[in-house]
Amino acid sequence: MLITTAKRLFLADGYQATTIDKVAAAAGFTKGAMYSNFRTKDGLCLAVLDEIRGERVAEVADIIATPTTADRLQRIAAWSEHVIGDPNWTQLELEFGVQARRNDHLRVELATRLNAIVDMIGTALRATDEFDTQIPPAEAAVAMLALGVGLGMFRTMDPGIPVAGMIPALRAIAGLSQKTDATGGFPLSEA
Repeated sequence: MLITTAKRLFLADGYQATTIDKVAAAAGFTKGAMYSNFRTKDGLCLAVLDEIRGERVAEVADIIATPTTADRLQRIAAWSEHVIGDPNWTQLELEFGVQARRNDHLRVELATRLNAIVDMIGTALRATDEFDTQIPPAEAAVAMLALGVGLGMFRTMDPGIPVAGMIPALRAIAGLSQKTDATGGFPLSEA
């Protein structure tokens, strides 16, 4: 209940505007009960971001498990269109990242979580037979993640920014063929 309420408030109002008092009141808890579960607002926000990222990682893991490259790319394109640039999630990540900048402990916590995501993507790349690039999987994973984060940031400012160019970029990072179709566009399959 606490995480669900905090998630709703952090996503709607942002990190700075969401207080422990607001979360406690909205969840029907006392401030003391909040502090017995989370020592700080930072800890509460970390738990919220962990939940959101866990949902996204599960979605991506499901996409990665798709048997063919063509199907994976089609699914990642649909997922990207829906998820990249979610204004509330992206804003919360950015605002919390700024908060962490001056807090060594918080910065280490975020770096640990980021490394886990990069490791997951790198492991998925190593498990993909089609991955054929000179870039080490960990570096390719960072590039892929940075591409998604950057597009997400841009789309919070202008939701009309397309994500379609992400697929050819991902193909290039992974060392996959960039065959074009009859219209000059990049197909989502090798066929």
